[in-house]
Amino acid sequence: MKRRPLTTLSLSFIDAILCGFGAVVLLFLILSHNSLMQRREATEALQRQVHALERQVLSGRQQAAALGADLDQAAQRRERLLARAASLTENIAGRRYELAKLETDSIAREAHLNRLKSDLNSIDEERKRLEGGAQQRSREGDRLRAFPGEGDRQYLSGLKVGGQRILILLDASASMLAERIVDIVRLRNLPADQQRRASKWRRALATVDWISTQIPTGSSFQIYAFSERAQPVTGAGAWLDAGDPVALNGAVEAAKKIVPGGGTSLYHALNVISGMEPRPDNVFLVTDGLPTIDRERGLRYKISGEQRLDFFDSALEALPRGVPVNVILLPLEGDPMAAAAYWRLAQVSRGSFLSPAEDWP
Repeated sequence: MKRRPLTTLSLSFIDAILCGFGAVVLLFLILSHNSLMQRREATEALQRQVHALERQVLSGRQQAAALGADLDQAAQRRERLLARAASLTENIAGRRYELAKLETDSIAREAHLNRLKSDLNSIDEERKRLEGGAQQRSREGDRLRAFPGEGDRQYLSGLKVGGQRILILLDASASMLAERIVDIVRLRNLPADQQRRASKWRRALATVDWISTQIPTGSSFQIYAFSERAQPVTGAGAWLDAGDPVALNGAVEAAKKIVPGGGTSLYHALNVISGMEPRPDNVFLVTDGLPTIDRERGLRYKISGEQRLDFFDSALEALPRGVPVNVILLPLEGDPMAAAAYWRLAQVSRGSFLSPAEDWP
């Protein structure tokens, strides 16, 4: 087969076509490379922006968490401030109520003091009248018990210890240890022997001892001690023969073994009168102030003067009619209304009211 002859024109055309194709390819490669570089640079720039935005988001989240914690603390502080404000408001309201109550108590106490002064003047006049008409004292030889003393000790002139059945009610509460509240608190924490040697309690026992020396030999008697409850100092509560020196001395000695303690319930003391058969015809009440509890001890330990007067009036309901109550009131700090109240008890029951001197008997 014969080869086709080559011509100069055909080679030059092919070379031109190939050169043009190469130029196009080269141009495409150059343009594609530049486009790739631009995309890469754009991508890197976008990535940098994304990283920057992520850092901003992270910082924002941290700030949001810190602000949330501050907000929680602020809310807790707000709750504490609101609770404190409520407490202060309640405290202010309570103080205002206490202030108003104190003002009311002051007015009531001033009125009671005025009535007490008037009552004391009446008592003084009655004492003078009784001293003027008092009968001659019974002879010492007619008594089973003698009470030692110096000089004329008849400070209780006008108090007639008579009757067929004589009941002595001795207050044995903690307040009988001393006249001042601070001394009462101190003494009640001491041993029993030291409490029995308290000066005020010894005065109360001496008063009972003196009354026992005045009881007629043909009478019956009984001694009850009361605080939050009332019970006889000896025996089961039956009447004892005043003509029996063993019974009389034994009852007085039994009273001396009592250790004062607890609150004062006048209701249980006066209720003894109703429970005795036959009932006494003369009662001697040795006490120092208004009752601190009613029939039962409540949950509250702070008792106001008005509540003590209410307890006193409630106790009077247990007193039978026709039984005279002779009150011997020993002093107690912070109880100014006691004298007027017990004087009223003595007047209502047609008994006597006496507050002896400190050196008696």
